[in-house]
Amino acid sequence: MTGGERVELRVRRLHPDAVLPAYAHPGDAGLDLTTVEDLVIAPGDRVAAPTGLAVAVPDGWVGLVHPRSGLARRHGLTVANAPGTIDAGYRGEVQVLLVNLGGQAVSLRAGDRVAQLLLQRVGQADVVEVDELDPTLRGEGGFGSTGTGVRGTG
Repeated sequence: MTGGERVELRVRRLHPDAVLPAYAHPGDAGLDLTTVEDLVIAPGDRVAAPTGLAVAVPDGWVGLVHPRSGLARRHGLTVANAPGTIDAGYRGEVQVLLVNLGGQAVSLRAGDRVAQLLLQRVGQADVVEVDELDPTLRGEGGFGSTGTGVRGTG
């Protein structure tokens, strides 16, 4: 990886066939995560794909588990809780919660890349209750408040 802040990610193998997370190319944002089991995911089904790894995300950081775009495009396979969150205090096995949104079963083999792990700095909030919030231009406008993004044809 080039550029950006460097951080040490300590990783413990829980399974002899577990593959350490790795960047596929210099400059990639995500470390590839692989499964240690053969899996078949039927359309609409969800599975927890075990990685056989535990990680120690440093304090002040979070591990975010993102889908792999190729699996999503080709098979409709994505991370069910995208992005999955690995807190700094978690030391259990990293499992990737996959869901098949496609129309056919998807087969994965042990060693297949199933997700990407991104490390990101996080802040802690000091929650302060107030009677009113500062006004903004947007105000209370919510979903779709800036338009639909769909243009009509006539």
